[in-house]
Amino acid sequence: MATTTHDTETEVQDRAILVSLVTDKIKRTGIDPELSLQELVQLAETAGVEVLDVLRQNKETPDSRWFIGKGKVEELRMAADGLGANTAIFDQELSGAQVRNLEEALDLKIIDRTQLILDIFAGRAKTREGIIQVELAQLSYLLPRLSGQGKNLSRQGGGIGTRGPGESKLETDRRHIRERITELKRQLDEVVKTRELHREHRRKSGAVQVALVGYTNAGKSTLLKQLTDADVYIENQLFATLDPTSRVLQLPGSKEVVLTDTVGFIQNLPHDLVASFRATLEEVNEANLVLHVVDSSSPMREEQMEVVQTILQDLGAAGKPQIVLFNKIDLCQPEQLEMLPTGEGFLKISAFNEEDLSRITEIISDQLAGDTLIFRIPGDRGDLSSLLYRVGEVLEQDYDGSDVLYNVRLNKEDYDKWSYKLAEFVEPQ
Repeated sequence: MATTTHDTETEVQDRAILVSLVTDKIKRTGIDPELSLQELVQLAETAGVEVLDVLRQNKETPDSRWFIGKGKVEELRMAADGLGANTAIFDQELSGAQVRNLEEALDLKIIDRTQLILDIFAGRAKTREGIIQVELAQLSYLLPRLSGQGKNLSRQGGGIGTRGPGESKLETDRRHIRERITELKRQLDEVVKTRELHREHRRKSGAVQVALVGYTNAGKSTLLKQLTDADVYIENQLFATLDPTSRVLQLPGSKEVVLTDTVGFIQNLPHDLVASFRATLEEVNEANLVLHVVDSSSPMREEQMEVVQTILQDLGAAGKPQIVLFNKIDLCQPEQLEMLPTGEGFLKISAFNEEDLSRITEIISDQLAGDTLIFRIPGDRGDLSSLLYRVGEVLEQDYDGSDVLYNVRLNKEDYDKWSYKLAEFVEPQ
């Protein structure tokens, strides 16, 4: 919600004009400014903002004082007066001085893309880890900009840009904010150690891990719910999921894997946010297999896929085995479907189609499957028998005296992990 009610305040709706400055530098990056602006509209609506209008300007470089040109500032002021706007949201990051100058010239609350994303995260964080991560990112972003936050903090009614750390914290001096950042980092270190213990436990238990990654709102949480009956929050919104959710997924042949949903990616994801959420995002590094979920109906499909691959590379997970799931094909036009890549490693699906869900579990099973080995297990070694069922796919079992012969499909990674227990029981072929 972008409205706030306090005892001494009336509820104020954020009514915004969105502003995009297209510079030569942006043109060189290959980012489509119009698609970025469409995404900003979605971000604003996700934050509960009423979008009144969009203002664009082409300029070689940003204006050091206003970010946009002085004439465009006047145009923005007249548009805001005419439409009754109380907020301007910029599609690029602003300096503290630019925020202060624009506030004084326009008498509007000034928000940039980074602050808007941080605000959405602040509203969505539910776990202790998520709340710490978001506050740390917000304070790291706001510290160098404190002098430019006057109207954002004092403006009646709260709304976007004031959610999270709160006015009392941000109005204290920099020293207190730095102390708070140090304390949050200490708390986050504790949470990270706990997360690492959980990872180590999963590694030792031999659990095979599959990670769902993708652009925000690609349908990862829906897919997790459909595949595992998980009780997760599903909403057609950006960043509906912040905290990783793991559930057991049953594959053909009774093999089980741990399927983890991760926070959605977005272009220009704020640096402070990536740093704060790094421990969460690095769940991907533990995965045996990555499922890259793509909204195949999105006009920004190619750009979104590129953003995901770049972030995976930054996390050191680019070399992981990966399957691309082109989701939401039920929303695609025929010409969109024709443009989707086909072949090994690609699958066109709808998360609501039972046959597609079966195909996903089969392709995961095939991807994780390895060589077929025969193990001769003594009848009194039930621990080894259960281990084979847990880490491999038992295709057949037979009896030879007091021994049990298991025909098992087992991938190399899992065999290497458990060879110290299993190697002596492998039958020569």
